[in-house]
Amino acid sequence: MRKDSYSNVAVVASLVPAVQAATLKGSIVDLKGFSTALLIVNTGAIVGAGDYVMTMQHSDTTTDGDFVDVPATDRIGTLPATLEASTVYRQAYIGKRRYTRAVVTKTGGTSIAVGAVFVKGTPHLAPVA
Repeated sequence: MRKDSYSNVAVVASLVPAVQAATLKGSIVDLKGFSTALLIVNTGAIVGAGDYVMTMQHSDTTTDGDFVDVPATDRIGTLPATLEASTVYRQAYIGKRRYTRAVVTKTGGTSIAVGAVFVKGTPHLAPVA
């Protein structure tokens, strides 16, 4: 097995980078075959004194209503109470649920440019295709 990051991680978009003007639930990311995941959030411009919050959710199913915010015991690192413009954030998921996603919630303002990806790591079988 090669010991390099290219062969030992998979990257999946949860929120494709775009200007968001409302609360948005990201695409569901399946963690099957991996033991860890790292959420990476990248922000751009914020318009109209925007106030947006990013959270990580998890579930044992793909049913929208089954997703809940990941508790602190299943996370490493914290996301800010309010996203800042032109900033990168990260938070690790160490929970046992199969599915996860990023959620950006609008609490004020006009819009924010934001994207979020999950880097799935510690694969059960490597190299990752």
